Amino acid sequence: MAMVDASSVLLTEEAPSSRGWLRHVELAVPIVLLVLTVGGCFLWPLIGSVPSPVGGDVLSSDLPPFSPGHLLGTDPNGNDVWARILYGGRNSLIVGVAVNVIGLSIGGTLGAVSAFAGGIADTLIMRLLDVLIAFPSLVLVLAVAQSLGPSQLNTIFALAFFSVPAFARIARAATLRLREQPFMVAAMLCGTGTRRTLFRHIAPNIAPQLITFSMLGMGITIVIEGALSFLGLGIPAPAPSWGNMIAQGQQSLSATPLLVVWPCVALFLTVLAFNLLGETLRGRWSGR
Repeated sequence: MAMVDASSVLLTEEAPSSRGWLRHVELAVPIVLLVLTVGGCFLWPLIGSVPSPVGGDVLSSDLPPFSPGHLLGTDPNGNDVWARILYGGRNSLIVGVAVNVIGLSIGGTLGAVSAFAGGIADTLIMRLLDVLIAFPSLVLVLAVAQSLGPSQLNTIFALAFFSVPAFARIARAATLRLREQPFMVAAMLCGTGTRRTLFRHIAPNIAPQLITFSMLGMGITIVIEGALSFLGLGIPAPAPSWGNMIAQGQQSLSATPLLVVWPCVALFLTVLAFNLLGETLRGRWSGR
């Protein structure tokens, strides 16, 4: 019996340490992927020798990977594929970050104010957002992008507009839970102003939920931006994005499949990193 008890104690002591090591890995893997992606897309062109992503030499078209001066080869227009991956990733990441910052700022503010104010203000704000949620967002994004025309700014506007309701609902639900907490009741009884309450008590406490959702939203936004660019409604050629690189590569898919593979791999790894980071942060902040 003594040996059994000792082994059970040993197992219970080892489990937390192994779990702690796993949690560090879960956080480290997506962070490393994102650091490599962001560093490669934004810093490498500044400090490394990266050719221009447009205006290539047609005489150097369709070079295979590891050709002299072209790590991943060239496309049918003679543009360096590695350069287009980096600059295309920069454009895709800018869209993803901008959309989620706008959605978090506007939607988070609307949701927090709606829940804190209550009454008719809460009803009006949430019913308006419900109307937006009721429409098929992807179809409306396509319609808005088509009507505004393909550009990076229009893509950001179209996607940000439909990200606001989701952030607002998350902020509202988190704020409603906070209103019942003792520190919030004490703040209201002490006569703390609305602005101070929102910025000092509510915003810091709902930030983890909003940041976690924004990490997951980054992956979704980058995929949708890629789909819009694939359809010619996102970032217009010749400016690179992973979506329009895939669209251009499919025209010569049988002859040069790597022109589609490279941007697909970059898109997959980036979206995977954001999803893993979002899930890990959600687990940590929820106490799991």
